[in-house]
Amino acid sequence: MSNWIPVCGYQALLPERGVCALVDGRQVAVFRTFDGTVHAIDNLDPFSGVQVLSRGIVGTRRGEPTVASPLHKQVFSLVSGECLDEPGFSVPVYPIRVDGGLVQIGV
Repeated sequence: MSNWIPVCGYQALLPERGVCALVDGRQVAVFRTFDGTVHAIDNLDPFSGVQVLSRGIVGTRRGEPTVASPLHKQVFSLVSGECLDEPGFSVPVYPIRVDGGLVQIGV
């Protein structure tokens, strides 16, 4: 990854909650799961066309971390971005890391 953009401190992310960060002109939904892992996907819900995935319900499906859209409740994998309810739909996934206590998104 050539460029890492810091978005927030790791401790600022509450487990099982999402936040939205503006990264290189894109809205990115950032999540910290219960086990402490961080994930980043696009914030745009492809079904509604609204930037809301960061406000979704975090959970798991068959052991995979997920987020359910707060509008129409479609579930997206936080690992692959694929919609687990509607094959053929997905959202972009962004590289993410924690370095020195800062959460960073790769662009």
